[in-house]
Amino acid sequence: SIHAPILERPEKIARYQAKPGADRPDHNPTVGAMVETLDSSGGEILEKLDELKLSNNTLVIFFSDNGCLWGREVLKPLRGGKAQLYEGGIRVPLVVRWSGKVKAGSVSTTPVSSVDFFPTLLEIAGQDFSESRIDGVSLLPLLTGLGDLRRDAIYWHYPHYHSSGVGPSGAIRRGRYKLIEWFEQSLAGGAEAPGAIELYDLHQDISEQHNLVDKKPELARQLYEKLKSWRSSVGAQEMELSEQVQ
Repeated sequence: SIHAPILERPEKIARYQAKPGADRPDHNPTVGAMVETLDSSGGEILEKLDELKLSNNTLVIFFSDNGCLWGREVLKPLRGGKAQLYEGGIRVPLVVRWSGKVKAGSVSTTPVSSVDFFPTLLEIAGQDFSESRIDGVSLLPLLTGLGDLRRDAIYWHYPHYHSSGVGPSGAIRRGRYKLIEWFEQSLAGGAEAPGAIELYDLHQDISEQHNLVDKKPELARQLYEKLKSWRSSVGAQEMELSEQVQ
């Protein structure tokens, strides 16, 4: 939640239909009612944990799996949405509550990924995974405010098509820069092919409107090679060119 099908109790929808601006395309009263239900449900869980005196021993993670399917406009200034590796497709809400461990109201701007949850939970449970080859890093230093993450880059791999028309792609973010590779173009003509790779400075251009590939070719080459090397190191399933049927 929130997810299709878009439906809610009529009495809740009516409250949002009565609000000013309810007729705007980006103000869907049914979705508003669904958000209320989600919020109330989360509140019930947290209240029950408090009631049972389990809050100090329970880590609660509130997280979205991807950007909004209809988010091309409502997510501005972010570009894109679900199935895209632009920020609108991969930058999502993440809220954590762990009473007595995570400072209430604290905020971190460090990029993290869902693959970080597994090593985080392992460390909290006291399990040694230092010799294991797993994706992600433990977020415990960030959560407790005791340190920063030791990570060189974050990677994404989406080697298939989506019903919305989005093509296969991959991405790497290292520091302030993010490179996106479109597999159809790169497989056909390499990194130099038109539209094969895009490079953005997320600190200066959160809307990803200015492709820096031509202005920073060496950085683009380094990130592209690093992305390819990562795919090889994890054994990622990759696209292959097929013969065109006449």
